[in-house]
Amino acid sequence: MATTSTLITHQAVAILAVLLVCLAPVTPASAQPWPGCPDKCGNISIPYPFGIGSRCARDLKFQLECDGKYPPHFNYLDDRDKRLVSLSIADGEVRVLVDAGSNCHDDRFKAISGHYRTPDYGRSIAYREEPVFRHLDSTECQYVFVAEDKWINTNYSYRGDFNRSDDFSVPVVLDWAIRNVGNCDIAKRNKTDYACRSTNSECFNTDDGQGYRCNCSKGYEGNPYLDDIDECQRPKEYPCFGECTNTNGSYTCECPPGTSGNATQENGCHPTDKFTLALKVVTGVSVGVFLLLFVWFWLYLGLQKRKLIRTKQRFFEQNGGVLLQQQMSSYGGTSGGAGGFKIFSKEELEKATNSFAADRVVGRGGYGIVYKGVLEDKAVVAIKKSKMIEEAQTKEFAKEMSILSQINHKNVVKLLSCCLEVEVPMLVYEFVSNGTLDHYIHGDALDTVISLDSRLRIASESAEAFSYMHSSASTPILHGDVKTANILLDDKLTAKVSDFGTSKLAPNNEFEIATKVQGTCGYLDPEYLMTCQLTDKSDVYSFGVVLLELLTRKKALYFSGSEEDRSLVSCFMTAVRDGRHEELIDSQVRNEMTEEVLQEITHLVMRCVSMSGEERPMMKEVAEKLEMLRRYQQHPWDKGDANPEEKQSLLVKE
Repeated sequence: MATTSTLITHQAVAILAVLLVCLAPVTPASAQPWPGCPDKCGNISIPYPFGIGSRCARDLKFQLECDGKYPPHFNYLDDRDKRLVSLSIADGEVRVLVDAGSNCHDDRFKAISGHYRTPDYGRSIAYREEPVFRHLDSTECQYVFVAEDKWINTNYSYRGDFNRSDDFSVPVVLDWAIRNVGNCDIAKRNKTDYACRSTNSECFNTDDGQGYRCNCSKGYEGNPYLDDIDECQRPKEYPCFGECTNTNGSYTCECPPGTSGNATQENGCHPTDKFTLALKVVTGVSVGVFLLLFVWFWLYLGLQKRKLIRTKQRFFEQNGGVLLQQQMSSYGGTSGGAGGFKIFSKEELEKATNSFAADRVVGRGGYGIVYKGVLEDKAVVAIKKSKMIEEAQTKEFAKEMSILSQINHKNVVKLLSCCLEVEVPMLVYEFVSNGTLDHYIHGDALDTVISLDSRLRIASESAEAFSYMHSSASTPILHGDVKTANILLDDKLTAKVSDFGTSKLAPNNEFEIATKVQGTCGYLDPEYLMTCQLTDKSDVYSFGVVLLELLTRKKALYFSGSEEDRSLVSCFMTAVRDGRHEELIDSQVRNEMTEEVLQEITHLVMRCVSMSGEERPMMKEVAEKLEMLRRYQQHPWDKGDANPEEKQSLLVKE
């Protein structure tokens, strides 16, 4: 029995010895685990510096076996009954299960009872708890074991709890550290063996003996005993089928530009839809805004167009367009009206004049600007854009246009059409290419020879036109502004009366008074100035001034002489009274004109410019007289061979 008790006692001590003895430090097998090392044994995680196998642990004391036949255990303890439960890097603890030693037959087992602290001896792993001995009165078995204090306090708080005689295991907590050097300062001297490998790790000395452990720096987590690896270089462990970028303690794996998806999976990246959500939103908003603006713009254009149409219609009606259309229909029975007269739109005249370009201007007057225009049928016309006219005139405009459009005389500029959808009507005339009579006799080339026959012919043709307007038109027409600037010449120097800007239909009531005197200074009838009543004799007076300009080649008003000599009419009348009127006649005329013709034409001029309208001849008489003088001037009897009676027959009024 003694032998047996001694043996059991020795066995218990041997158990403690095995648990407490650690091998001396050895050279590290590996500063880092080799690739492919397992990190688990069953469901227990095995973090480095611990490892399964010789090349996966820091050294032998951290090496475990995991062969599947036995639970994971430390090789250097050489006891498969010490079953590993867990490992902690942060707390520096190892938990194992150890079978409790027992003796149910020998009382001498009590000899090892007592309380003492297990020394660390500077080993890598050491027991933290004290050995526990229990002898129970209720059972003949004694137990000795080292166990976690929490386990003891929780499971065996009272003596009666030890009433058992079976085998059982107890949990044991082991402290571990890197104990091959005394502290951190010494460890850092050997960079090769220094255990804190991560750049974001910190070393601290253990308080249970020599050695040190490692922790991650503040704000970091992971295993401080491992190097920061380049995950991109380990595609098997860290798969990436896109663009891999190593980062501090980790890595990123992204799909290549132009693709999207999960780059860590094979074929996980696919072409990116360039029409991104943001782009779709922006495009949708832009299209919506554009459509709103587009709709608003078209609504605005529609409103403006309707407004323009209404404005044009208002002007058209205001200018008597409806009445003119009715009269044109009654005259011609067609849309063209009488004599092909047409009403143009504003757009048609703008197109004909290139939007009334400055290079199309052919004349400017007191009543507007004249443009040269080319219609769609290639016909060249003169388009007169008038200035403002009085409202009273617009009321009679359509009626006057209707009558003027019916004038068809070779010596009157033909009124072809008009435009009524503007505030001030525009008139379209036939185009006369050779300019005005004013420019012909007073232009830059004053040395140009103008024969007496040409002068008499121009005067005769002009008088014929005015005579036609006064006497032969369906309704008598008064020009109101007879002057050399309103007599045009074509390419054959045929006279054509133009510019009916101040023309009026002869009033039914002879006492009708003009509210505003119109005309040109130098040509105005003195009687018209006093009475404000325009008559056919007013045109006769103005024509007398034109005739004087043809004979003298002087302007109606000129400012080179004294004040009383500024008017051509007054100057001529004074010269006639003094018998020196021949001096005023142009030298070319004096050389060609006979004495008889000079006397007759002087007498005609004096009658035309008489201060009294009753003393002036009718325009028809003036036209006939001028034509007779022209024939007489051309007659061969002018040589002096004819007798006085024959000469008189040509000079008398027919």
